[in-house]
Amino acid sequence: MLLELRAENYAVIDHAVASFGPGLNLLTGETGAGKSILVDALALLLGGKASSDVVRHGAEKAVVSCVFDTTAGAELILEANGIDVEGTEILLRREVSSAGKGRVFVNNQPATVTVLKQLAPELALVHAQSETLSSFDQAQQRGLLDRFAGINSAPPTSKIAATALKEKLKAKKGLSLEDAGENTHAAYTLWRSARTELDRLSSDEQERLRMADVWSFQLAEITDAAIKSADEDEVLETEKRILANAEKLFTAAMSANELLYEDEKSAETTLTAAQKHLEELARFDSKFADAVSQIASAKAAVEDVSATVRDYAENINASPARLEEIEDRLAQLDKLKRKYGKTVADVIAYAEDVSTKLEDIRQHATSLASAQAALAEAEGIYRACAEDLTELRKAAAIKLQQLAEEQINDLAMKVRFAVKVHAEKETSHWTAAGWDQIECLIATNTGEPLKPLTEIASGGEMSRVMLALKVSVEDGAGRKRKIALPRTLVFDEIDIGIGGRAAEAVGRKLKALAKHQQVLCVTHLPQIAAFGDQHFLIEKAEQQGRTRTQVRQMEQPERVSEIARMLSGATLTDTSLAHAEQMLLVASGS
Repeated sequence: MLLELRAENYAVIDHAVASFGPGLNLLTGETGAGKSILVDALALLLGGKASSDVVRHGAEKAVVSCVFDTTAGAELILEANGIDVEGTEILLRREVSSAGKGRVFVNNQPATVTVLKQLAPELALVHAQSETLSSFDQAQQRGLLDRFAGINSAPPTSKIAATALKEKLKAKKGLSLEDAGENTHAAYTLWRSARTELDRLSSDEQERLRMADVWSFQLAEITDAAIKSADEDEVLETEKRILANAEKLFTAAMSANELLYEDEKSAETTLTAAQKHLEELARFDSKFADAVSQIASAKAAVEDVSATVRDYAENINASPARLEEIEDRLAQLDKLKRKYGKTVADVIAYAEDVSTKLEDIRQHATSLASAQAALAEAEGIYRACAEDLTELRKAAAIKLQQLAEEQINDLAMKVRFAVKVHAEKETSHWTAAGWDQIECLIATNTGEPLKPLTEIASGGEMSRVMLALKVSVEDGAGRKRKIALPRTLVFDEIDIGIGGRAAEAVGRKLKALAKHQQVLCVTHLPQIAAFGDQHFLIEKAEQQGRTRTQVRQMEQPERVSEIARMLSGATLTDTSLAHAEQMLLVASGS
């Protein structure tokens, strides 16, 4: 509910404050007094377009502000935008400078016009005479139909409820058609989550597949090389050197063997002779016993080395084929080292790393397949829930269009009215509120085709149609109070082109609508003004050579005079006063 509206230096308003109450709030006054200016100020606070033209002449800036009761939906919007929730009220303020610059504050915290536009559907809906019904968009039309049908498209109220509902959705059991709105919201959440996960896994799929081909080739190349050990190249290099110098090595080994053992003057022969002489000395002098042992050890060492070099010479294989084989193998290993690492050990490590990456890709493919299956399941669940929701809406649309047509025709109009529900089943049209496009159509003259409400020419007709729709929704058959519409409805000059009994019918409908929602209405008709719960007078006054618009709430005696003025003009008569009193009396009993 709108509690207070303030305007400073706004158009012809110097300073004005209006405190509104529940029910029907009427704004009346002379033509040109500035009644619609207050409506425009409220529209500005709900995200309307600002212009420096609204700044009062001579002022630096215009300031408009208002206070609304908060709602659960509004609090969620504030939290989503990082704005603190303060108590049970929401304070909106907007400043427009004479230079055209503007500032927005919500709860005294800097905000944006976008935040105001997000809050608007939660707080108020303005149908101004200067507007078209372009603001009556798909969301508003769907909201009206859903309220009439008792469809709740809000998310589950708790995590436990959401979890239980999602389990039911997956099992496709235990779902009630009456809960199609809530089911569809949960199904949409499930589907969006599944699609987000699939998008995440698929985002670099092309790159993954390309790298998988590269890594598979690299791993196969390294695996086919059948590397025996991390030092295989070093072992082969040694063998290569031996084969490349086989003749030199054979000659050196055999020469060493002859000098050590085979030759007549070999080291072994010389040591044997020396050993005999030392043994002879040791027979007479024991101090040569150690020398005999040392010579025996030297002789054994010579024999061992001789046997080693002899065996080495015998095993030298001067094979050109083996040498070529080793060179080819070393070339293969060098190629791998140029591509995958400085050493054979690095090549082996690279192969292990690539193998791990390929395994990750194989697991990713499994995850991708699971995500695709989960998305397909979520799509099926959403389609089933959205179909139920469409069925409910189509049944409700038939009833609503009949009631609305009757209500509209009670307001000095003769129209045909229809509410069409079209299911846009492509995924691009899926929302938490279903896939349905709701469109209200009207033909204001006999023989004309039905057209969208936005093509109605008359602002007064627009307002009356909206009034009839709101009353139909609130008082229509089958209403279930689950969906909250904007708390405050504003109608600017809804009475254009009507009078007499039609005007009284409009007043009664406004009164009926105001039982459930706060209504603000600018009117020129006394038949409507008589039904107000709060009556505000908008009047101009000249002070210090400047025209100022003032707003004040009237009590009963003043209301009689104002309604009498609306009946007879500036000159009040006993007849008009008596008539005004009678109108107020009749209206108070309705």
